[in-house]
Order: sequence, then structure tokens, then C-alpha cells
Amino acid sequence: MLSFEPLLGLLSLLLTLGVQGVATMRVSTYNLRYDSMPNNITVAQTLSALPDPLTPPTYYGAKGEQPWSTRRVKVYEHLNNAGVVLAGFQEALVRQVDDLATLFGDEWSWVGVGRDDGVAAGEFSPIFYKKSDIELISNDSFWLSNTPFEPSKYPNAGSFRICTATHLLLKTGPSGPVRFTYLNTHLDDQSDDERRLAASLMLVRARYEAYTTNGPVIITGDFNSPSTGTDSGAYQIITGQIPPEPVNATFAAKYAVPNGTLSDFTMLDLKAEVPREYVSGEYATYTGFGAPGDATDFTRIDFVYGGSNGKWTATGYHVGTSLTDDGVLASDHRPVFADITLH
Repeated sequence: MLSFEPLLGLLSLLLTLGVQGVATMRVSTYNLRYDSMPNNITVAQTLSALPDPLTPPTYYGAKGEQPWSTRRVKVYEHLNNAGVVLAGFQEALVRQVDDLATLFGDEWSWVGVGRDDGVAAGEFSPIFYKKSDIELISNDSFWLSNTPFEPSKYPNAGSFRICTATHLLLKTGPSGPVRFTYLNTHLDDQSDDERRLAASLMLVRARYEAYTTNGPVIITGDFNSPSTGTDSGAYQIITGQIPPEPVNATFAAKYAVPNGTLSDFTMLDLKAEVPREYVSGEYATYTGFGAPGDATDFTRIDFVYGGSNGKWTATGYHVGTSLTDDGVLASDHRPVFADITLH
């Protein structure tokens, strides 16, 4: 007698992964590694020099960090082949943002500013979105410092740090378009105090968005703060394990909510919210540019969070690869993917 169980299992998996494209969007966060080895090779030149896809590579022929001109197509391939419709990046210099915009083409758009001057200087934490699935309502940026409304650096931090904030519309919700808030960021790699303040600022803003929009809130980014250990303060603050730090009074007033409203609001780590069988086996999101199999620096510092006010369901979580058979690592981080259904 013919069994339909395998077919039903496959159908269930496809629905979980959002293949039906009705209610679920696939989101990614990806630290690109800034272009530390610039050259004058254009995107068109890179594309024209791609090898014959039927010719086997020299396996693991490349070693260590490669120029962005070599890595950028692989970044695009990883995300495009995964069916992402919303992507937050970190460490993107303006030329890297422009390259990605060229590769993704007219079907995509993006927002963000350079963190050093609020225009184009320094690294971006840009948000890219596929226009057929996502509509931009509004966007702004704030700095993760004591003066968040102007380009500024926290004392003793290694760099200026910024958060890109958006109000977006998912066009394909089950009962029509669904509005949501999406923040993308990159916290400091040197100052734990900056990371704690940054997490506190984002928690204030996320709570405000949950209250004023009555909709889902998503945060992605490289927190440079693992979920455990002595430097996990930012993670503990954003997830409500320890109290937030005091923030700029003007910022706190602008994004205040009525007393007692959403007093227990936190951000939930989506890796813990997805059914275990739909969480990939890869743990580390930072790998460095070491040789394949060298796990000296492996750690989990890149996250996707959902607001505790709900209005979303996480159905899949996957840490992808940055490594291809030729030995090229597209970045020293791995892309993180989450499938999120908005309500």
C-alpha cells in the first residue's frame, strides 16, 4: 500500500522553510569583513572572470583572507541562493554597499548611512530588501553612544557604532500586508561598556516600536558579545537577563512608553525559539580566515532577535557557510538565516 508519510513530511518541511512565500520571510545577517585589500577591479570584471562552473576547482587552493573583489560574488551567491528577502549587513564600506547594490540589481533597494559622518564615511550597517516582498515605510539611524542623535563614538570604544532602524511592510502576509520594525547594527569589538550601552539603547527603541506600532520587532547584528562568558553583557541586556544601562536622557524621553507598559519587554534569541529539528547544526557565526578545520577563534556573536511582544513565529534558523571548495572564505563571519512568519 502506498504510503504518503514521506510526501507529507516533505510538504511540512517546505512550508516551514517558507517556500510557499505566503506568510514567511527569510531574513539574514552577515558581517562582510570590510574591504581591507582594495583594488580597482570592477564588478563587471569579476563576473567576466568567473571560471567555468563545470571545471573542478583546486580544492582549498586559496588560503587566508582574499580581496573583496574576490569575495563579493560569493556573498551575493550565498544570499541569493538561500532565497533571502531582507538582509542586514555589517562592516560594509560605501564601495561594498555599491557593489552589493549592483549585484542584487533593480529588484532590491537598501538604506543606511556611513557611521563616521552620517553620510558615506566609515562602515555602514545597511539594510537591503527585495522590493517585490518588502516595502520601505521610513528609516533613520542613531549612534550607539552617549549622544545618539549625532555621529559620535563612545569613550574608549574602538570605532563609531551605529544602528539602522526601519519601518517595513511585508507585502505577502496571510491576511494582507504586515507592518514591522527592523533594526540592524554592529557593536564595538573593544569596549564592553559600549556594547552594554548599545544594547540598552536598542532595547529602549525596540520597546517603543512595539508599543507605538503594535507590531513585530526584529533586530539583527554582530554584537561582538557571545551569549555566555564575561563579555556577554550586551547579550544579557538585550535578552532581559540583566537590567539595561542608563541611556541619554533625550533619547529616553523621545522613545518613552507609559509607565508599566511593556515593562517586561525583551528581545528573544531566535535560535532558542525555533523547533530544535529546524535549527542547523552549525553553532559558530565568527570563524576568522583560518584554514578549513581551524576552530581556534570560533564563537557565536551574530544574532537574530524577535521582540517579546510577539506578532511573529520563528520557523527556521540556519548558520550558513562562507567557505567554497576553492578555499575562499567570503567573510570571516558566516551568514545567519531565520525564517520568520509575521502576524
